[in-house]
Amino acid sequence: MIKQRRTWPLFIWAAMLVTVSYLAVNLCHVWWAGAVDSAREVDAIVVLGAAQYDGKPSPQLEARLDHVLGLWADGIAPRIIVTGGNRPGDRFTEASTSAEYLRDNGVPIEALLLEDAGTNTYDSLRTVSQMMKAAGLKTAVVVTDPFHELRCVLILDQLDITAYPSATDSSPVRGWTSVSKHLKEMLGVSAGRILGFRRLLSITG
Repeated sequence: MIKQRRTWPLFIWAAMLVTVSYLAVNLCHVWWAGAVDSAREVDAIVVLGAAQYDGKPSPQLEARLDHVLGLWADGIAPRIIVTGGNRPGDRFTEASTSAEYLRDNGVPIEALLLEDAGTNTYDSLRTVSQMMKAAGLKTAVVVTDPFHELRCVLILDQLDITAYPSATDSSPVRGWTSVSKHLKEMLGVSAGRILGFRRLLSITG
């Protein structure tokens, strides 16, 4: 009986240590994916949507799009895929707003593909993967905020698209807001790696 009582606390401490270590490793991965630019020649640049104001990019979305323009100027890909639907009452989608901004800054319309129905990261990227496969595109550089990079790359990897992170370095999301978002993404990545991101979405909505 005494041995059994001592075994349970040891088991609990071991489980806690494994859990904390797993979360810490994933937090490091989230930070690293957003801090290191892995841009290279690929089939497409994928930029994740963010808020738009009646057809005008929010500062967060504009920071992502400006980063895309730099990659485009470097000639790393012949296609750019913009993503994001709209909210009830909006006249414009995030994708159409992004496409218009990129066209106004010199990207030819024939280089743009729009995913304009997604209301969450997974659904947008699932449609992106389908679009890419239909067009014979297999590799992508993903552009979003630093805290968001790893989850996007992992989702595309699970959808059989080879993806590389290239986060904007001019995001307005900074300070404690950035810290809290990194922690939130750490939890999402930790769960998604175990359950799969599709199943995680079905659980969390």
